[in-house]
Amino acid sequence: MTVNHKRVERLYRQEGLALRRRGRKRVAAPRLGRPRPPDRPNEHWALDFVSDTVITGRRIRVLAVIDAHTREALAIEVDTSLPGTRVVRVLDRIVAERGRPRQIVLDNGPELTGKALDQWAHQRGVTLRFIDRGKPVQNAHAESFNGRLRDECLNQHWFLGVADARRIIEAWRQDDHHHRPHSALGYRTPEEFRAESGATSTTTTTTTTIHQE
Repeated sequence: MTVNHKRVERLYRQEGLALRRRGRKRVAAPRLGRPRPPDRPNEHWALDFVSDTVITGRRIRVLAVIDAHTREALAIEVDTSLPGTRVVRVLDRIVAERGRPRQIVLDNGPELTGKALDQWAHQRGVTLRFIDRGKPVQNAHAESFNGRLRDECLNQHWFLGVADARRIIEAWRQDDHHHRPHSALGYRTPEEFRAESGATSTTTTTTTTIHQE
């Protein structure tokens, strides 16, 4: 006797033999919200990607690393692909120049949730603070910076290739760092604000030491 699978499934259900599948238990993730505003350089870095194309139509990826206190663009890395190992190399280069941060705020992209970045952060004692999915406002510093990068640089140029994109984007970064006043910094440039923040931190530390003695 030949029967098809649809008849078997119908009879199976009619006889009450089908068992209800148990759904997977879901554990609510903690709501992170916005991080506390940093009060010194290197306390909080923000990291995010933005995409664009060169004149041939080839897609490029742009990684921006921001100091949330000084609003400095510590690095803008440009290439056709930026996997987790490349992100780690960029962070190592920045750390060699100015020290490691206390925490990095980032999203849940595949480049950022892999083993490479996790091991890097664990070895250096850096906290990775992943934002909630669909909540870019929790990484507002990176989102704001990338918005300006797109409006003022990416949308204004036709890049001939990756090398041309690197050159133009780095020139924009240098101008933003050294010459552009930021309203959030009291209309000072990131370079000026960082210099003043460093002087303030040194003065505070010296005063505390004298008080303790």
